[in-house]
Amino acid sequence: MTRMFLAIFLFVFVFVAGPAATSATPPNVIYILADDLGYGDLSCYGQEKITTPAIDRLASEGMKFTGHYSGNTVCSPSRAVLMTGLHSGHCAIRGNGSEEKNVRLQLEDVVLPELFKAAGYATGAFGKWGLGITTAEGRGNPLNHGFDEFYGWKSQTIAHTYYPSSVVHNGKELPLEKGTYVHDLIMSQAREFIRLQAEAKRPFFCYIPTAVPHAAMHAPKALHEKWRKKFPQFDKKTGKYGAGPGETCPDVINPIAGFAAMMEHLDNEVGRILDLLAELGIDDNTLVMFASDNGAHREGGHDPAFWNSTGGLRGYKRDMHEGGIRSPLLARWPGTIRPGSTSDHLSGFWDMLPTMAELVGQPIPKPCDGISFLPTLRGAPEQPEHDYLYWEFHKGSKPFSQAVRLGQWKAYQETGKPLQLFDLVADPFEKTDLASKKPAIVSRIKQIFTEAHKPIPATP
Repeated sequence: MTRMFLAIFLFVFVFVAGPAATSATPPNVIYILADDLGYGDLSCYGQEKITTPAIDRLASEGMKFTGHYSGNTVCSPSRAVLMTGLHSGHCAIRGNGSEEKNVRLQLEDVVLPELFKAAGYATGAFGKWGLGITTAEGRGNPLNHGFDEFYGWKSQTIAHTYYPSSVVHNGKELPLEKGTYVHDLIMSQAREFIRLQAEAKRPFFCYIPTAVPHAAMHAPKALHEKWRKKFPQFDKKTGKYGAGPGETCPDVINPIAGFAAMMEHLDNEVGRILDLLAELGIDDNTLVMFASDNGAHREGGHDPAFWNSTGGLRGYKRDMHEGGIRSPLLARWPGTIRPGSTSDHLSGFWDMLPTMAELVGQPIPKPCDGISFLPTLRGAPEQPEHDYLYWEFHKGSKPFSQAVRLGQWKAYQETGKPLQLFDLVADPFEKTDLASKKPAIVSRIKQIFTEAHKPIPATP
């Protein structure tokens, strides 16, 4: 009886241990970073004029964060925070500028893809890098920072058009036929990378920093024509929508229709990625995340008020009010993240590096300002919290504005102007300045402004 019991026990153990070993396979990670997408631009965050059903799946089948923040209020410094795990008071890049001078990563920086490389992952980036020239001679080339493959725009400046004359693949600049909508090529290349790694049974990190919906308002012609029927050209003279001639750039009929077309195109591409994961049989072992690099913009004719792109939050890109830095964050990982869950955990882009380090079993590089929110993704009862979140934005060599999130309190100050203080629990839209009524809170925040800021390190 004893031997029979032991045999049965071993059989059950082996049977159960088999699937456990499979589930221990390192998870793939896909991180999609939208460009200038506002907190209210997705239907799962309240957008009513258009729908984003594929992106919404990340919320309905995963977790939606309501207290997540971008790294900064403009593109390059926000992406630098994401890559380095340093908030914008410590990160070397704190504003937009020259990609050959002050907007590029340094070779000594330990950045996000290098953690995945150390863990045996394949790494690929597809889209708008924004942290240096991407050709082989570019000192900020992503291939010098842990990526096995890069396909996308040569520079952040060129990424203002979706009809560039060239694209860069693995350091080599390749000419494009005039009229080529490059976003289609970028997304196709990202899917091919995913497919190749899945077929090789190699874990992968796929970073997709799309330029959508950054100006200009470019999307495939058929989608423009579709949305022009619903949103005809806006006539600035009459203040009404009519049948005006539109803009002269390729395929742009009007920026309102252009924005809707871009968003539908992006949503379709996210859907194609999700379908591909299911086709390849790696759906349950892939964490897909979606965020935006900063708040909604007001460029290229985009009308964030028409779309309620901020979801009612005050401010836009280039300021530190909530509308300029609050980011949607969606995370889907079937079997691990509880479907339809919501988290108000306060987090920022600098938390991604320690989160991914914990996920792939790598030590967190030092220094690091982030805190892993992997416990939140896994539904753990305990989640370490930040004492505060801090931002600074530079125009030139000095801070133009600073902001702090301290629990329920949000402070914002532009250089030479009074500090503003808001209670985001009672006043989420930052309408009532309480600075004069809360001197103790203001004193603490001014202290944070000083302690969280370090001079920008010299660029070699």
